[in-house]
Amino acid sequence: MKKFVSLLTLLSGAIALSAVQAAEPVRIGYSIAKTGLFAQAAPSQVTAYELWANEVNAAGGLDVAGERRPVELVWFDDESDPAKSAQIYEKLIAEEKVDLLLAPWGTPHHLNVAGVVERHGFPMVGNTAASVAIREVQPGNIWFPTSAIPDRIGPELAALAGQSGVTSVAIIANVLPFAQENLQFLVPALEAAGIKVALNESYPPDIADMTGLLTQIKAAGVDGVIALSYPSDSFLYMGQAREIGIDAPFQFLLVGPTIAAFEGAFGDFADGIVTLGHWSPHQDKWSRAQPFFDAYVAAYDMKPDYLDTALAYMSCEILQQAVAEAGLDRDKLRELISSSAFDTINGEVKFDGVENSVTPTAFLQLQGGDMHLVWPGDIATSEYKAR
Repeated sequence: MKKFVSLLTLLSGAIALSAVQAAEPVRIGYSIAKTGLFAQAAPSQVTAYELWANEVNAAGGLDVAGERRPVELVWFDDESDPAKSAQIYEKLIAEEKVDLLLAPWGTPHHLNVAGVVERHGFPMVGNTAASVAIREVQPGNIWFPTSAIPDRIGPELAALAGQSGVTSVAIIANVLPFAQENLQFLVPALEAAGIKVALNESYPPDIADMTGLLTQIKAAGVDGVIALSYPSDSFLYMGQAREIGIDAPFQFLLVGPTIAAFEGAFGDFADGIVTLGHWSPHQDKWSRAQPFFDAYVAAYDMKPDYLDTALAYMSCEILQQAVAEAGLDRDKLRELISSSAFDTINGEVKFDGVENSVTPTAFLQLQGGDMHLVWPGDIATSEYKAR
């Protein structure tokens, strides 16, 4: 009898799999910075999309209001150009006739694409975008799950620095918008916290040598260094800081240290670096966090980017849960995403307008080769440790 039941189970499973494979695929489109200035950041997002699609297909397909259909990803290289990204989304909607959209990389790309999805009434859950400018986006067709908004980062970072005993800082900032927007809110927050800003310099996005800036930092004798950097310049900072001997006990890099290759490149010297991020697999309150981490490591033999990969995967989770209830009807999806709470690897996410109203602004620190949340206290997985 057991053999008979097992055979029936295998047959029914095979039939179900065949039915899914025969079903019309759900085509999901996006653009990505495969080449150009932001190409170093792209893999962190692409791997999240691919992992999610592979998991969905392995489980029998995407639940589209009760019908299982395979996922097919459709993407084009935007060459790190926000204008090209907008053109690609026009193409995805009008020519490729995709069923759903995933987001491009970076704030400028999101903001350019926002007009496209609004014009077509095509809902898209964003991910790697953070700016006070998102509040100016017409609500209804795009949402931003990150909590890393510059006017919140500034006061929170100043509070962490003050609590950590920092009395003076040197700031260097990329001239790109996200870094400069953070600078705008950070400086007054530091001054309000009684922390002296001894140096405040900006640099071009294609900088190849930080020796002069880092020499000034070393001469300033500060106990805190804040680099409002992107991935490529975070790597540059770290390599040259090691050569010059930057030893401030508090060091913060804006974007980059959450990439697995960062810790791999700098080893023990990277220990203690603080960075932007609000996700960690070590937070037991988030039941989906550790399984995602384990699945990612199994698939790619490396750790996920704790910022961009987590955000990209979260956006897929939100879309998946919405489609299971609303199907592919854009009006129903828009209403559902705007009004519902979603269970993600970062805990509950709910939107107030275009913004995530649940997740707090947070910071991570590299500790012993691992990333831990150190701020705020209610989600921290470890205490901050001076370098």
